[in-house]
Formats: sequence, structure tokens, C-alpha cells
Amino acid sequence: MHPPSLHAPPRSPAHRSALRCACLLALCSGLLTALVAVRWHPLTGADRDIARTTHRWAVGDPGLTHVVRILTDWVWDPTTLRLLCAVVALWLLWRRAAWWTAVWLVTVTALATVVQQALKAAVDRPRPVWRDPVDSAHYAAYPSGHAMTATVVCGLLVWLVHAYGAGPGLRRTAVGVAVVSVAGVGATRVWLGVHWPSDVLGGWLLGAALVAVAVAAHLRWRP
Repeated sequence: MHPPSLHAPPRSPAHRSALRCACLLALCSGLLTALVAVRWHPLTGADRDIARTTHRWAVGDPGLTHVVRILTDWVWDPTTLRLLCAVVALWLLWRRAAWWTAVWLVTVTALATVVQQALKAAVDRPRPVWRDPVDSAHYAAYPSGHAMTATVVCGLLVWLVHAYGAGPGLRRTAVGVAVVSVAGVGATRVWLGVHWPSDVLGGWLLGAALVAVAVAAHLRWRP
């Protein structure tokens, strides 16, 4: 049995709210992307100041930096999060009646990867460069793939937990884990000196916009 929220009719209040949220997030992420693309000085200056400070802390505390690398390379790695989505999709397929939601989940997660890689190639922002790096990363800097993937995966899963009628305790736990994961992965990328702060912010905004669009599509077209 599916909850009423998953059977919302076209143009329902929930659908309209999701669309409004998607438009606002898309506007914010588009503005930030434009500022990054034109190398807006106040933004790049703030990025450099924050990055220098966090890099100095990372070099000065190798023990904490090692823990941060474990978190970003294993716990919150995009591959780990995509595998989590795959497991949830398999569970939804096992329910048989939830096949459409399983396809929706996998499709949105894959689309997030395509969007972030396309933007990386289009903006082509260089990553921070240090004389004493504590970590390394590939591809261009903007947006942060870790931050965007965490936002998309956590956002979709939290919505599914609510939509499928989980109890209050599970809902609060899901939200708490999602907030810690999304914020934590962004902090780790800046701490390790592989992203500018605005890369992370861009990943968060773009990921949230994609989640809002995905939720609106689910509410509108689910059979």
C-alpha cells in the first residue's frame, strides 16, 4: 500500500510547492554559477581566504585530517552513496508495486552525475593548489561532486522515508543523518583543500534544486 502523498493528483498543492522550491533553488544556483564563471572578485577573494585558513588547520592537525579523509573517501564518497541508492531501488523493486519509484530514484541519481560533470566541463574552474597538499582530486572544481551527490541522495531518501509513512522516530533520524552527511561532506572537501567553499555551496544548491524537480515529477507523473 502506498501513502496518499505518493498518489497526489496533477497540480496538487504539494506539486506546486515542489515546483516553487525548484524554481527558487535553480535561480540561486544559476546566479552562483554565473558568479563563479566570471570569476567575481568578492567571491573568489572570500574563497581564497577561507581555503587558506582551513588548509592551515588541516596541515597542523594530521590526525583529524586522516579521519576526514576516511569520511570523504569511504563514508560519504559518491560511489558509496550511489550504491546506497541502488540498494534502496532493489528493495523498491522487490515490493513490485513500487517499480516506478525505483526507476525514478536510479534515474535522478544518474542525472545528477551527468549534470555535475557537464557543469565541471563548462565552467572549468581550477581547484586550489598548495605547496603542501593533504589530499588530491580529479576533474574541475565547480560544482563539488561530493556535495551535490550527497544532497541528491540524502534528499531523495529523506523524502521517500516521509512519503512511505515511516514513524516519527525514523523520520527524525533520517533527517538528522541527512543533515550531518550533507554538511559534513561539504566541510571535508574544503578542509582537505580540494574545493573552494563556493564549489560546495554550488553542489548543495544544484543538488537541492534537482531533488525538488524530481519530487515534483514524482508527484505529477507517478502511475
